This record gives sequence, structure tokens and C-alpha cells, in this order.
Amino acid sequence: MSGAEREVVIRLRGIRNQFGTQVVHDGLDLDVYRGEVLGVVGGSGTGKSVLLRTIVGLQEPAAGEIEVLGVDARTHDEDKRQALRRRWGVMFQDGALFSSLTVRENVEVPLRDVAAGGAETARLDDETRHALADLKIALSGLPPFAGDKYPSELSGGMRKRAGLARALALDPDIVFLDEPTAGLDPIGAAEFDRLIRRLSRALGLTVFMVTHDLDSLHACCDRIAVLAEKKVLVTGTMAEMLEVDHPWVHEYFHGPRARAALASAAE
Repeated sequence: MSGAEREVVIRLRGIRNQFGTQVVHDGLDLDVYRGEVLGVVGGSGTGKSVLLRTIVGLQEPAAGEIEVLGVDARTHDEDKRQALRRRWGVMFQDGALFSSLTVRENVEVPLRDVAAGGAETARLDDETRHALADLKIALSGLPPFAGDKYPSELSGGMRKRAGLARALALDPDIVFLDEPTAGLDPIGAAEFDRLIRRLSRALGLTVFMVTHDLDSLHACCDRIAVLAEKKVLVTGTMAEMLEVDHPWVHEYFHGPRARAALASAAE
């Protein structure tokens, strides 16, 4: 199916992000399609995480349009913004968990927040809410005992999975992942890549993944978006990236690490 025929669930046009006199993005355009895993890459300072934070409303752009799931994400209607935010989940680096809460309690936070807003989950009793949290914990690949643990009692990989479980709490349409395999050993990173791919297919998730991990790009991404020169320079499959004639793109996708990742993916 061509891009013209696919449903666009994230549409960015003319995005400009700047901090003081430093312009990070200028005239940035990007479409993300339903059901795909999009890997966002770029050199240091290209604003990969800034772009993620812009889409989810944590960074207000100086200019541009952001449409998510057919809704203007920059609307001043707070009810619409809150309703939209319930349709995505975000996993920040290292999970960004509340240290004073157990894993289960962390996963329950979005459910409690929605209940406080008077939505459907307001009718959930404690037992049902706990059961839903345990289901998300299981989906993230954590063992049952992890629900009673505090973040400080978990390994880095387990914290990331707990962060993913929380991102899945409200059965989102879209999941945003910020460097999900950073800091993991090769085995743990490969397991996380397989988990993301499996969940995307099983749940029909659209995944927006900021990463620098070439193995992840090979293992679970349908398309790649390259940030350079303050915009999305190019998008395409891994095979298409190998044909791009741009110095940074060529070095990134043809360098020693890229060759090693390609060899590993071919095994």
C-alpha cells in the first residue's frame, strides 16, 4: 500500500522549535502511518527527543501544525487535549517511574488519572484496576513478582519494561518510545526489540521510536526518519536509507556499526 493510501495518524507541518536563539527544527514536516514502527534517528543536537516531546505536548513549538489521530494537538480546548492524550502512551528513557510507588502502582497511575477526569475507568474497582495493571505488566514481559517491586529494586531492563507497561495502561493507539534500548546489554536490547515488534503487530500499535540503535532499526522498524539540517531530511525503509546520497546518512548507514548490525540481522 502506498503512502498516499495509508492512514496518517501523526501529521506534522512546518514545525519550528527553538530555545532562545538556537533553532533546532525549522519547517519540519513528517507523516506517521497507522500500524507502523517508525524509527527516528539523527546526529547529536538534531532534536530527536525534542520532536517527541513536541508531539506529546511537553514542548510548545514556535510555529507549525500538529495533528494526531485527526485532532489538532495544539487546540486550546483542554478537554480535547486531555482526551487525545489518553489515546497515546509514552515511555521515557529509563522508564521515568515514580520511585515511591511499586511497579503495579506506577502502571495504575494513568488509570487513576483518567478516573479522576470522570472517564469510563472511573467505574473500575480496585481489584479490576489491579488486574488490568498486572495484565500490562505481563504484556511488557515482566515476571508476576515485578508488580510488587519498587523501581530501585529492578534492573535497568526491567525498569524499561515497567515504563512500557505504564505506557500501555490505557490501551493506546500510539506509543512513543525515547531511546528504549539505551543502556541495555546486547541480549536485553534484542529481547526488547522483539517485544516491541510483537506488541505492535498483536495490538495494532503505531510506534514512534527515537533511537540511535542500528540493531533496533533493522529488527523492528518499518520505516526510518532521519533528522538533519533542522528538518526531516528523508524517510524510508532501511533498504532506501542505504541508497541516500547524503554525507551523514551514508556514514551512519554504511559505517562499521551499520555493517555489523546488517550482518546480525541477516543471521
